[in-house]
Amino acid sequence: MLYNTSDPKVVHREIKKLQPLNYNQFRWWRRFDTKTKPLPRGAKFLDRIKNGEYEFSHYYWQWKLTELEINALCVEYNNDIQKLLEKNAVDLARRKRLIDDFEKDEMARLKALKDGFTREFVMTKEEFDEHVMEFGGTTEEFYFYCLKTFDRSGKQMERRGRPKKVA
Repeated sequence: MLYNTSDPKVVHREIKKLQPLNYNQFRWWRRFDTKTKPLPRGAKFLDRIKNGEYEFSHYYWQWKLTELEINALCVEYNNDIQKLLEKNAVDLARRKRLIDDFEKDEMARLKALKDGFTREFVMTKEEFDEHVMEFGGTTEEFYFYCLKTFDRSGKQMERRGRPKKVA
């Protein structure tokens, strides 16, 4: 075994929740996508949370599936790493690109989540970090916890266009 992966049953169960993609020459390493599509730009923050846009990235499960496949090939080649490198460089490149996608996607989701909470509630980013670290529930449960804990009255909807004149 080349890579230490999590339980194969868990990986296959999570992969079954994803939708298979057709081959794309520009994104050949991605084989699955989520079944739910992101909401339009003007959607409410709570609706985005319920849609699952801030949940754990699906690229992780694709990455782990690729590692399981590489492990199976390694066993097939009798742990001959040189033969694996020669014949399956595409799988190794797929794994590397999925790790990069996972890290980028996860960072973007966490940043968007933090920005959404600080925009929705009267809280600083430091307060968000403190409360989210000690909270032990889902994102939706954290939203309702913030409804009870933080004030929303000081926040106004962001306006577009020219600001009003101050006389």
